Amino acid sequence: MIGRFTHLSEEERAARCSLAERLAMLEPERRHGFLKMLPARFRGEFLRDWHILARPAQLAPDGDWRIWMIMAGRGCGKTGAGAQWLLEQARTPGLRLALVGPTDDEVRSVMVEGSSGILASAPDDERPVWEPSLGRLSWANGSQAFVYSGANAEALRGPEHDHAWCDELAKWARAEAVWDNLMFGLRRGALPRVLVTTTPRPTPLMRKLATRGDVALTRGRTADAALLAPAVVDYLTGLYGGTRFGRQELDGELIEDVEGSLWPRDLIERCRAALPRPGTSGSAEQFRRVVIGVDPPITAHGDACGIVVCVLGWDDIAYVAADATVSGMSPEGWARVAASAAERWGADRIVAEGNQGGAMVTSVLRAADIRLPVTIVHAWNGKSARAEPVAALFERGAARFAGAFPELEDELAGLVAGGDYEGPGRSPDRADAMVYAMTELMLGKRRAEPSIRRL
Repeated sequence: MIGRFTHLSEEERAARCSLAERLAMLEPERRHGFLKMLPARFRGEFLRDWHILARPAQLAPDGDWRIWMIMAGRGCGKTGAGAQWLLEQARTPGLRLALVGPTDDEVRSVMVEGSSGILASAPDDERPVWEPSLGRLSWANGSQAFVYSGANAEALRGPEHDHAWCDELAKWARAEAVWDNLMFGLRRGALPRVLVTTTPRPTPLMRKLATRGDVALTRGRTADAALLAPAVVDYLTGLYGGTRFGRQELDGELIEDVEGSLWPRDLIERCRAALPRPGTSGSAEQFRRVVIGVDPPITAHGDACGIVVCVLGWDDIAYVAADATVSGMSPEGWARVAASAAERWGADRIVAEGNQGGAMVTSVLRAADIRLPVTIVHAWNGKSARAEPVAALFERGAARFAGAFPELEDELAGLVAGGDYEGPGRSPDRADAMVYAMTELMLGKRRAEPSIRRL
């Protein structure tokens, strides 16, 4: 499992790996030499200490924060981090602590009794008394923790607490009402604090907390979890990597829908499909047509150059097949990338935007030894007007995504009916390139397909 991190640089290891993981990566002689330097009575404690075992993302940040939110993928150690933080707070005598989860049962089964929960994480001499019938944990020093449900706001109206641990906030049924009552009661002590451990979902409360400047935000990915078998991580990544579900559940990204988006996230997910196989009509060609859309940057070394490959299958469905977009290249550089994509996919046409000079774009592409036809389009109307007919193709199932294209999908999701763009970057370069290619394939005058000579 440690082998997953051996390719990292020293700086990357320091940022992502625990001290124990970094120690395990050392050569045996150096590792044994380090352990021998420790006094014998400390060696066992050293390898059990949470600050040694924890990754940096699992340790509380510095500063006088009031809210710390760990927004991370599944299995990356959120529960363990929450339990250890709660236990650390409970070492102060006489505190009242709140444990809030989606339901009472989930607080008990995950936060208290779970394999990474409070009871499993507590040292023998600090183990609290657990009273399930009362929903209460009691420590010998007088500190207590109480169970609350994210579906019951009234239970938190009145009780005061020093600190709180909130788990899976994105799943709370009455999130905002429960959160408000919790915060009103979080008023004991000099610096009341709350830790939120959650896999993200674009709920109103999650969006609000993730963008607040006074929230200490920590992110984490499932792939960073050294305790998960590499085969498990690889399997999950193979299934969900790059999809909205995978980016949310594995990479811990908070993926929001833009109001009025031409490509809502649900539409993008519904339109995923595998590339079609060659037709059964005797043709050896896999696709009817292959078109590459190109959206050149305005400046020679400026924005990205959108380069997207779209194909028309024998099933008469258009597919986004590849995103070859590049950034920071000279015109000669991005033209070579477009030429390489054309050769690799057997394209029959390139469609490029030529607002900054159609003749220049054509000459640059020709200089890259592109022999296939080049169509120059001029985007006189707005992005939305160009994109809306293409979005309608996806809506009715006439166009699909042959795989996951996270950067392209983020741009598409930011295209809003009416002409606005609320996605990443200043311009949707990838999305524009895709729109040009799809328009040529499906909405333009249908060009004659390459003929097939049979032997």
